[in-house]
Amino acid sequence: MKAFKIRISIIALFLGILANAQEVVPETYINPLDIDYTYMVYNSSNNISYRSGADPAVIEFRGEYYMFVTRSFGYWHSRDLVNWEFIKPKQWYFEGSNAPTAFNYKDSLVYFAGDPAGYGSILYTDDPKSGEWTPTASISTNIQDSELFIDDDGKTYLYWGSSNVYPLRVKMLDKDDRFLETGVEKELINLVEEEHGWERFGENNFHPTLKEGYMEGASMTKHNGKYYLQYAAPGTQFNVYADAAYVGETPLGPFKYMKNNPYSFKPGGFTNGAGHGITVKQTNGQYWHFATMALASNSHWERRLAMFPTYFDEDGLMYTNTSYGDYPLFGPDHPTRAGQHSGWMLLSYKGKASVSSSKMQVRKSTATDGDYDITEMPVETGKEGEIISKVLTDESPKSFWVAQANDDQQWVEIEMLAPGDIYALQLNFHDQDAGIYTRTEGLRHRFSIEVSEDGINWQKVVDRSNSFEDAPNAYLRLQEPVRGKFVRYNNVQVPGNNLALSEIRVFGKGLGKLPGRVKGFTVSRENDRRDASFKWEPVKGAQGYNIRWGIAPDKLYQSWLVYDVNEHFMRNLDRDTRYYFTIEAFNENGISERTKILEVK
Repeated sequence: MKAFKIRISIIALFLGILANAQEVVPETYINPLDIDYTYMVYNSSNNISYRSGADPAVIEFRGEYYMFVTRSFGYWHSRDLVNWEFIKPKQWYFEGSNAPTAFNYKDSLVYFAGDPAGYGSILYTDDPKSGEWTPTASISTNIQDSELFIDDDGKTYLYWGSSNVYPLRVKMLDKDDRFLETGVEKELINLVEEEHGWERFGENNFHPTLKEGYMEGASMTKHNGKYYLQYAAPGTQFNVYADAAYVGETPLGPFKYMKNNPYSFKPGGFTNGAGHGITVKQTNGQYWHFATMALASNSHWERRLAMFPTYFDEDGLMYTNTSYGDYPLFGPDHPTRAGQHSGWMLLSYKGKASVSSSKMQVRKSTATDGDYDITEMPVETGKEGEIISKVLTDESPKSFWVAQANDDQQWVEIEMLAPGDIYALQLNFHDQDAGIYTRTEGLRHRFSIEVSEDGINWQKVVDRSNSFEDAPNAYLRLQEPVRGKFVRYNNVQVPGNNLALSEIRVFGKGLGKLPGRVKGFTVSRENDRRDASFKWEPVKGAQGYNIRWGIAPDKLYQSWLVYDVNEHFMRNLDRDTRYYFTIEAFNENGISERTKILEVK
């Protein structure tokens, strides 16, 4: 009997240790990627100051990774695809590289091209960490939006094109003779908007006058002996910017349109766009697609970068997972769910935000004619005289708040609609008259974050008061979850003349119930078969809904996330393709079951 009691005590002790054990928070990342984006030189004549990152070219070289980005005056290095460090090269194109291309040839040399003038040499190095590059003599004209591809046999191809009229082209180069052209040049593919709805120009694939989208951003991936020629459309500034592929048996084609296009597509949610990218294989064999997202607040060319897991199914179809693609995602080293949604939901949506001061608050969105809808909001105060800001929790990266100053007297406090366990935060800073127009060293974001359950007693969970990090889209993963209903951002100093933010996003696990399954989901394809309308009954307690679709019940590779509404209209379908649809509801507590899959001919 005594031995039995001892055994019970040991079990109870073990269970107590488990109950009190600190939760191990997994490695995660978020889109847009948290890197020190470069301020742009173009639009500086108009005194428009903003950061941008677009058209990424990412390669693996000797077990590590290098990322080249339009007009960044350098490139980034990473060992894990999550943490990136900027390298300032010793030799580079004077204006920075535009729509760059890079290629790792047999782990011996990295080749690079991307002259913004449309012509130039190819640079190469065997030590990209050092920043030392050797140029070849001028080798080609018209290499805008190019892709350098060297096949296993050493034959070299340059794909290029950026036009709403002309097709993508390819020319062969001699790798062993200064990359001179061999004389082989060929036209490959062009847009077919009358068949492919997603190729139509404009926000949500609509523009009142311009019908032709832009084809650009050529990229080539070889997988299982097939050649996937990738391209972007219809325009980098739009939410529907996407990447698609044609598949061929040789690098010169002929190429056949892939049935599940666009394979990289993120039109809904907080940050939109998944076009003009590149597909890279991780050292463990997992593919990743790096793409361009449209921020487009200060300028249509204000952009950010994203990374999505990429796969090839049993039919050889290439696809990415962009579902909940701007929520925290498991890191690339996760053993089974790399790049997939972590399950941490948005806790801060529509939370009450009060601020220290307010110079301006602007609600902004891209109009269907390609311009902006802009509303400058009047100052609103609460019952106790506090200044309210509704743009900081509205899930729009284009809307923003600007404080009266940039000092340690500026703050933001968010009271969330319900308490939850907080796992991570994302701070999206806005550039408002920053007066910076090129790559600038020494920029820092200094602040602290506090959490409270009652708005009275506060716990500091992040302290970057003395940080040397430049983090315009700072992602802050906590070492352990903290329960709270209130979050407070305390400013110290950030780049620019005034503290400005577009969104503070808080992620974690709510303490309430999941939303119920959606009822009454209907899909109607219009007379123009590229269009479809959706309706469903509102779900009590839902923040929003995620529509999923694809070309087969087991190939629902695409999704569109919407908030608050119970109807939707899309113009991105392929005219002659049969589709299958389902929908799920979500809130701060999680995601509902999906509806029965609907077949729509």
